[in-house]
Amino acid sequence: GSGSGSCVKWFIYGVIAVYICYTLIVHKRYQEKEELTSSVRVTLKGVAHVDRIWDAAEYTIPTQTRDSFFVMTNIIRTENQIQKTCPEYPTAKAICSSDKSCAKGIVDVHSNGVQTGKCVHYNITHKTCEIKAWCPVQGEERPPVPAVLRSSEDFTVFIKNNIHFPTFQYTVQNISPKLNTSCKFNKVTAPLCPIFRLGDILQEAKENFSEMAVKGGIIAIEIKWDCDLDSWSYYCSPEYSFRRLDDKTRTQYPGFSIRFARHYKLPDGTEQRTLFKAYGIRFDVLVFGMGGQFKLIELFTFIGSTIAYFGLAVTIIEMCFHLYNLE
Repeated sequence: GSGSGSCVKWFIYGVIAVYICYTLIVHKRYQEKEELTSSVRVTLKGVAHVDRIWDAAEYTIPTQTRDSFFVMTNIIRTENQIQKTCPEYPTAKAICSSDKSCAKGIVDVHSNGVQTGKCVHYNITHKTCEIKAWCPVQGEERPPVPAVLRSSEDFTVFIKNNIHFPTFQYTVQNISPKLNTSCKFNKVTAPLCPIFRLGDILQEAKENFSEMAVKGGIIAIEIKWDCDLDSWSYYCSPEYSFRRLDDKTRTQYPGFSIRFARHYKLPDGTEQRTLFKAYGIRFDVLVFGMGGQFKLIELFTFIGSTIAYFGLAVTIIEMCFHLYNLE
């Protein structure tokens, strides 16, 4: 009995020792770990021809958020607007029957301008409060289907990502010196190419470009770095993945749109503008990851803590066998 008991005991010790070695080597517990800091730059290329030429300067609108870019895919244009008085668009609040319904100087949150106090004809069926605004006001029309700039699916984006590990004083970027600039990202054949076709990004995110182009949306481009900075096992490459961030099913207002205007001066000095309601896809580049490097202190800390656990395990095993032998 005692022989088989000691065999079992040594077997358990062996299992624990193997587990410790496994954790040390596979999980690299001898390394100090650190989170990266990152910077991203983006270059968009592509030209679309829809009643005029749309190039990168036209369809990319600088976003206010860090590390993201917006690509216009659909548009509603209201041309030749001038500051004057005109009937408000017939929303429930703007429809009126007489001047009494319109208070002078009132500005509603959803209004296009300041009320003059008059009730005027918007069209044959509706009378609305007159406003001082950029006229004619933009109609609440639905975005065109199919999307005007749906050919932006073939545009490409070149993402330059630099990462830095402050503790290790190490910097690396996602562009290799041997980069062939005619490459296109493909998860299987070119997983490290930093040039992405917009249609491919959406396909990877399991979305249909033509569908999403109508009302827009938000897509995440995730760049994950997992870096081993030790010379004997060096590895530091990005891994790209894509997903949709805005909820298209449950939200009351799906999609993503922004408004902006381009201003002109007429020969008589009057200011005129074209108002754009631009629907499009905002791409957020999210960079995260860790770097690890051998540190003697980490190794000693790990060994110290495992010796303590090992000692505890040995004590418990001894107690169990002692109780077993007493029976």
